Amino acid sequence: MTLDEIKKAIETKEGVMLYFWGDNCAVCDVLKPKIKELFEREFPKVEQIYIDAKSQQDIAAHFSVFSIPTTIVFLAGKEFAREGRAMSIAALEEKIRRPYDIMTS
Repeated sequence: MTLDEIKKAIETKEGVMLYFWGDNCAVCDVLKPKIKELFEREFPKVEQIYIDAKSQQDIAAHFSVFSIPTTIVFLAGKEFAREGRAMSIAALEEKIRRPYDIMTS
């Protein structure tokens, strides 16, 4: 996915989650399926976009991502949550729950 396609998704979708990861990142490998399952189960209207920060450095730089993993959630076109490296899946869910419910009700 290109930077322009990501920007368009952020502008047009109710919600977008960007997950920046790397192929040699053990933390990324552990968190990626948990993040995927959380968004599929709890936030199905949020489009999930997974970005390899090494091969797509221009996209990572555009979003000021300097460490991996990093998760950025956009709701209604605005950055709403940003979590890095030692993120808690439960805390991320709690942070997004209320605005997501309001947005999709």
